[in-house]
Amino acid sequence: MKKYAIIVAGGSGQRMQSAVPKQFLLLQGKPVLYHTLAAFYQADATTEIILVLPVDQFSYWETLVAGLPPIPHRLVAGGNSRFQSSQHAIQTLTEDGMVAIHDGVRPLIDPDLITASFKAASEKGNAVLAVASKDSVRFYSSDMDAFKHLNRESIRLIQTPQIFSVKDLQEAFQQSYSEDFTDDARVVEALGIQINLVEGSYKNIKITTPEDLLLAEVLMK
Repeated sequence: MKKYAIIVAGGSGQRMQSAVPKQFLLLQGKPVLYHTLAAFYQADATTEIILVLPVDQFSYWETLVAGLPPIPHRLVAGGNSRFQSSQHAIQTLTEDGMVAIHDGVRPLIDPDLITASFKAASEKGNAVLAVASKDSVRFYSSDMDAFKHLNRESIRLIQTPQIFSVKDLQEAFQQSYSEDFTDDARVVEALGIQINLVEGSYKNIKITTPEDLLLAEVLMK
């Protein structure tokens, strides 16, 4: 089975209070994004890794990793949205197989979890990582003009990677963009395809704030 990994990294440093985009910040002396690529390479060195970046960051990225052990990957120019960035990468896929789409700023994804997720996707058609909520959850009801309680046992927090077949992704991303497309799973789901949730990890954090970077440092040690 052909495996692809699309690593989407188009974020800025705004919430990190940094002039450097968060995917390029150093984590244990290496860029956050390098750790992410390394996890997929460690899980299966035959996986074709596709890194989606703004085109004006290509040369900066290549400079950052010039002195590090090489991880085979190719670059694809991102779009103006997450939907467009995923779409650009999906359009370059030439073989049948399974595709993991992953946030570039989730560098603590466990290689064993990547392997297990690909296996689940090959058996069920797709696999989306998720974890149960540890906290109480409320949602805003415009009818009641108040926040209403939700049963947290029925809530799952969605992570990446999200793994689908090349065929389903290529068909899904021919759809016109909708604001309802909050992640790649929603795009596929809009075709009427059932999404299969698999157990993620609380260590698989998304680095968006300075506190997240500190936590990642602790978890990696």
